[in-house]
Amino acid sequence: PVFSGMNGSAIENFSCVIHNISFMNCTWQAGRDAPEDTQYFLYWQNSRDDDVMECELYIKDENGRNTGCRFHNVSIEIEKAYFLVNGSSKDSLIQFYDEYIQLYTTEILTPPLNVAVNCTRESAGCIITWQPPLTSHVENIKCFQYEINIQNK
Repeated sequence: PVFSGMNGSAIENFSCVIHNISFMNCTWQAGRDAPEDTQYFLYWQNSRDDDVMECELYIKDENGRNTGCRFHNVSIEIEKAYFLVNGSSKDSLIQFYDEYIQLYTTEILTPPLNVAVNCTRESAGCIITWQPPLTSHVENIKCFQYEINIQNK
């Protein structure tokens, strides 16, 4: 691809995180050589069959520059999602940034649900039970691995 625009004007450190099953935050930093008036705009496509959408809720820095986006009702698809951040400035052309991301790799899972501990004096042991965390994309609960940290007090 041809990268038109001033070198160092494209965003840096782009990352996205999915949390609470269907919320996604994407953040970035302004290009180190971007003019002061540069404004960035995020577009994304969850799968090839979906429309390209612009961010509806930008996160702004202290100067009013878009440095992130909040999404709700995000679903994790099998395909990689496509992200494009372009910019505008009255002083110069701004380079765009784009990336394909497998969204499931960005998800922060909720904790397991309904954790219960049942200890009895007779067996001198405890039974700990729980349900898997809620997720939008894991159908086989056997995929989860758990770690239990037991501390005697």
